[in-house]
Amino acid sequence: MILKNSTDFLNGYIQIQVEGFFIERFVNSCAKENIRLWRTKKINQSQIYTNISIKDIKKIRNIAKKNKCHIKIKRKRGLPFIIKKYKKRKIFLISCLIIIGLIFALSNFIWNIEIEGNINIKTEEILAQLNECGLNQGAIKYKINTNKIIEQIRLENEQIAWIGIKLEGTNAKVTVVEITEKPDIIDKNEYCNIIANKEGIITKINVTNGTAAVKEGDIIEKGDKLILGWMEGKYTGVRYMHASGNVEAKVWYTSEKYETFEQEENIKTENTENKYSIIINKNEINFYKRLSKFEKYDTIETNKKFKLFNNFYLPIELKKKTNYEYFIQKKKYDETSLKQKIADELEKQMQDNLKDKKIVNKDIIVDKNNKGLKVRLIYEVIETIGIEEKLVL
Repeated sequence: MILKNSTDFLNGYIQIQVEGFFIERFVNSCAKENIRLWRTKKINQSQIYTNISIKDIKKIRNIAKKNKCHIKIKRKRGLPFIIKKYKKRKIFLISCLIIIGLIFALSNFIWNIEIEGNINIKTEEILAQLNECGLNQGAIKYKINTNKIIEQIRLENEQIAWIGIKLEGTNAKVTVVEITEKPDIIDKNEYCNIIANKEGIITKINVTNGTAAVKEGDIIEKGDKLILGWMEGKYTGVRYMHASGNVEAKVWYTSEKYETFEQEENIKTENTENKYSIIINKNEINFYKRLSKFEKYDTIETNKKFKLFNNFYLPIELKKKTNYEYFIQKKKYDETSLKQKIADELEKQMQDNLKDKKIVNKDIIVDKNNKGLKVRLIYEVIETIGIEEKLVL
């Protein structure tokens, strides 16, 4: 069926309307003359719609005349009619061929590089390394040796554990797996002490292996020994071991900030403006003349790359600049409101350090002068401390 439809399209066909009192006789006559009718649809007793091939149009007119039927051409379909239609539009046809040729030529280049998986390594840093290795926008696909690039980047960048490069259409998809730093772990069969990794006051110590070097209430500095990796017995003498246990201490987290009583704040209005430009292979064409109608504004830029299919990017980008107007407003704080403002900002900054820790006290210390306040925020928390240190005999 599909093959037959394709043949009809290539050869061309005509949809006609046949009207008359002897429609059945007309159809039978066509069958006797081996004239193919298809997709015939009866409208009423004296009218049908049907399709015929181009070569049978003259024959069918004679049959219609003999059977006193009238034929009206409704539509012409197929390749011959399309060619005839655009034969006079040479410029349009040439333009289409040029566009097709241009798309084919562009498909041999890389026009977009997509990087995923990086967290600590900046995307710009990876792109710079890829550019040095020959993978950049505008690079010819068949000249790109992905295995060589992968090997070179892994040798030069110690932060990358694995990298994969996949070329799809005009897009290069780069997947990165970063090396995660693991803490130095001393083997259980090796001798070690447990030392303090923070300063504080011991609140609890529970030794499961070794000898306690501190007790509750002791003030400790960073690097002080908490649990010793040896035990001494009256009859057994000194025995060395891998120290273990749990040590909790009261430690402090501190942050401070200074601000003046009189401050300038940026107040956003509801006014915005958009400016557009086109980037063609790194060459930018602006669609605007003046910079901005706003005196003061913040700008956010977004770039959108053009693509025909899922991974067929073009060397064309639409750049959108959105300007958000604001005005400067002077604001004067009193001592209470400024203290609260700074304290809230400091507390927000310290949230990550205080996560999953038992807070026992919070203290705010304020130093005032004629122009402003310096606020120091101190959190007192209970947390587990101590790291292993290899015991050197």
